[in-house]
Amino acid sequence: MSDLAKTIKDEMARIARKQIRSETSSTKKASAQHRRDIADLKRKISTLTREVAFLRKQEKKRGVMKPSADLAKGARFSPALVKANRKKLGLSAADYSKLVGVSAVTIYGWEQGRSKPRQAQLASLVAVRKLGVREALKRLEDL
Repeated sequence: MSDLAKTIKDEMARIARKQIRSETSSTKKASAQHRRDIADLKRKISTLTREVAFLRKQEKKRGVMKPSADLAKGARFSPALVKANRKKLGLSAADYSKLVGVSAVTIYGWEQGRSKPRQAQLASLVAVRKLGVREALKRLEDL
């Protein structure tokens, strides 16, 4: 009788394992799919975070000052004025160029009369001319 009880007990355990395995297989598959989805979402978040950081950096490079083209109408350009304004603000050509939104080499070219600013650049120059020392330094910090 003991063999019969042991056989029945083993058979019941086998059937129970089989039943449990069939019922939990769909849960295991769903769990694995959820883990894959979460990993994919984490990768996407990481990519988007890098893109946002890159775009913020590019936006800063374009400059805080975005004056209207109306400022440039009737504005004079003089290499001496550019140099005098830069010296008045106490800025290097590199810092001044960040305010205007051009390169330092461009500022040197303007100061030496080798080149002239385009209309949009002239509007930026006029806007920077109107800044005081404190405000110029504050905007540089923001950049």
